[in-house]
Amino acid sequence: MPSKPVAIHEKRPPWLLTASAGAVLLFLHFPLAIIALYAFTTDETTYSFPLPGVTARWFAVAWQRADLWEALGLSLRVASIATLLALLLGTLAAAAVWRSKFFGREALSFLLILPLALPGIVTGIALRSAMGLADIPFSFWTIVVGHATFCIVVVYNNVLARFRRTAGSLIEASMDLGANGLQTFRYVILPGIATALLAGGMLAFALSFDEVIVTTFTAGQQSTLPIWILSQLTRPRDRPVTNVVAFFVILITAVPIVLSYRLTRGEE
Repeated sequence: MPSKPVAIHEKRPPWLLTASAGAVLLFLHFPLAIIALYAFTTDETTYSFPLPGVTARWFAVAWQRADLWEALGLSLRVASIATLLALLLGTLAAAAVWRSKFFGREALSFLLILPLALPGIVTGIALRSAMGLADIPFSFWTIVVGHATFCIVVVYNNVLARFRRTAGSLIEASMDLGANGLQTFRYVILPGIATALLAGGMLAFALSFDEVIVTTFTAGQQSTLPIWILSQLTRPRDRPVTNVVAFFVILITAVPIVLSYRLTRGEE
């Protein structure tokens, strides 16, 4: 006789573990809620609670700031180009580590990941020193190079993880059936790593868009949006406008991070 199916009941986590997780989430996200709250305050000089009044006029003030739009445009251009460089170089590096066996492969993989593991200030000082020794003037491209150093790591990790779950026999079968290298990449490899590329690219864009430490050392006199926000902190009467901009930065960076998580959810 066939055995009866055994009912599986999900076990709830201990209440202490649930409470601890909730406390951590509150600790991490409470400051973000404060920024959103004080973007609507009527008091432009102090942080007082409860709010003396609620207004949306600071959104209109921020909309009319020409320096804000200039900083936003610079951040978007830098993030876009740094992401494209990361997609190209990160994918090539991941393919080389995955498909080739050579002396120092593990050391190369470690060096590729190192910029993301190092504190941003160390990376920034190193880049500034190298650019100074090479007598390279600070410009738009020095910011892009600085951002690409850690954006490449994000793409590399995502693509390499996907490559390692790709059966090499698929590529061999494609070549055996007469496909050349370009056709094999287009019809076999690219569809398999497409979501990893998309997730890595969105995460790299988000990291580049809100980067401030490395940018401080590579921007010179230019001002990206995070640098603009940092400079506004010394102007007490601009605090509500700064909160409005910070609120939008949170929204802009949260969207690609959430999408990247959903694309790679459940992957090892």
